[in-house]
Amino acid sequence: MKYYVSASVLSADLLDLRSEIKKLEESGVDMLHFDVMDGVFVNNITYGLPVLEQVRKATNMTLDVHLMITDPLKYVGGFAKAGADIISFHSESVSDVRKTIKAIRDAGVRTALAIKPKTPAESVYDLLPELDMLLVMTVEPGFGGQSFISDTVEKVRLIRRKIDELGLDCDVQVDGGINYETAPVVREAGANVLVSGSCLFKAEDMSEAVRKLKGDA
Repeated sequence: MKYYVSASVLSADLLDLRSEIKKLEESGVDMLHFDVMDGVFVNNITYGLPVLEQVRKATNMTLDVHLMITDPLKYVGGFAKAGADIISFHSESVSDVRKTIKAIRDAGVRTALAIKPKTPAESVYDLLPELDMLLVMTVEPGFGGQSFISDTVEKVRLIRRKIDELGLDCDVQVDGGINYETAPVVREAGANVLVSGSCLFKAEDMSEAVRKLKGDA
């Protein structure tokens, strides 16, 4: 299984984002994880389309856009046009899930669905054939720097098992509290796309941090 690291922009120095992106590129980070929060679906507000447009101009990295917003269907076209390569949205949002999946796919963007820690794995089994990636939140969405919720590991395991049973080519992403201690646990459970924020940006050697998260060091 091939592993990928997606760096959470939330943990970057946003006043020097161009330099931060350059550091990520040079360190072997695979994706840039862009958390969009609307202050309604989650109790926080981050950034949106204008910032993503500028980030797209600054890098060829895969832009992994995570919509933590109430009505993602309304904004899929805008984020696709702004440069998203992957768009994930929450099954718990008000948008019709299948219509939103179709809208993302029709926009020519890789399609991902996200689920909160308390949402059961079984609730998304029938949607897996329509997805390029399933994102399991390993903390409650809304804020960076939270502690990893260990109960989510079994959910990762169940989803990976179902993907394998169905013979699908679908990545499993984890987001929240991913560091040197938790990365091996989620990899063993079947996650292959690891979102990391503070662990990466606070590392003395980001390249080594990437290797450790992937299990290569």
